Amino acid sequence: MSETLRVGVYGVGSLGQHHARIYSALPDVELVGLFDTDAERAARVAESCGTRAFPDAASLAAEIQAASVVVPTHLHCDLSLDLIGRGIHLLVEKPISSSAEEAEKMVAAAAERELILQVGHVERFNPVMAFLEERLARPRFIEAIRLASYPPPRDNGLPRGTEVSVVLDLMIHDLDIILHLVNSPVVSLHAIGVSVLSPTEDIANARLIFENGCVANVTASRISQEKMRKIRVFQSDTYVSLDYMNQTGQLCRRSGMKIEALPVPIQKGEPLAAELASFVACVRDRRDPVVTGRHGKQALQLAVEICRQIRENAQRDA
Repeated sequence: MSETLRVGVYGVGSLGQHHARIYSALPDVELVGLFDTDAERAARVAESCGTRAFPDAASLAAEIQAASVVVPTHLHCDLSLDLIGRGIHLLVEKPISSSAEEAEKMVAAAAERELILQVGHVERFNPVMAFLEERLARPRFIEAIRLASYPPPRDNGLPRGTEVSVVLDLMIHDLDIILHLVNSPVVSLHAIGVSVLSPTEDIANARLIFENGCVANVTASRISQEKMRKIRVFQSDTYVSLDYMNQTGQLCRRSGMKIEALPVPIQKGEPLAAELASFVACVRDRRDPVVTGRHGKQALQLAVEICRQIRENAQRDA
């Protein structure tokens, strides 16, 4: 591989534009260009990042070694398989695809070509995660809450993210983190959710029970008046309360007959920048990414099962 890694970005909407911005500033990386079906937007983002807007996906693919795929979820599989077939390493935004079957095709294709396939579960790169991974040995109960306001309308379709359930749009971040922390199979789950403004669920809650006895309660909403991304993880003598959004937290532990609360030392940073830098390093060093295609598929399977149970429960209660 040449000293400078040549990368591209497919899709420069609200999130993809930041992929482009960060790549354009990474050392030893050349942002070769962008492609988006909205040519005017692609041109504006390209100009702001000092790169080119390409007229089609194939012409960009011919000039790059790695790429971010930040297009709508239902387009992930076909585009990714095409790019993998051209020998391009990929970071695919979450969820990895629309179905486990599509995810498996993507994972298998990347493995066959010995290419990096990373999935964009960006919270794994939040500075609070390092503290969680270091301090937690055996989680017993986890509570995760993720709230967001309803996204603004778009001229060419549904508001961003609302083409899928809030489970796939927001909750999947916490599902990925919980699966990573607990490292045990889910043996039981109960899920409820409702649609308020979208064709799919806008509010959802899931209670997960794991084989090792850990229990997780996960809530997500995209119609809240406040924004929140918090997690609390309890083990036998300690619990950690962390705020992903503000990158702050407390470590609470038993001290005699009372609980002592200590601030969590966190070096703040931009998680997406850390994620893209890690992807570039994985491509250079040919090592497994922090969030592999298999991890992405695992989180997707759990999210899909939660959606299935929500709709099954709704039909039964109707």
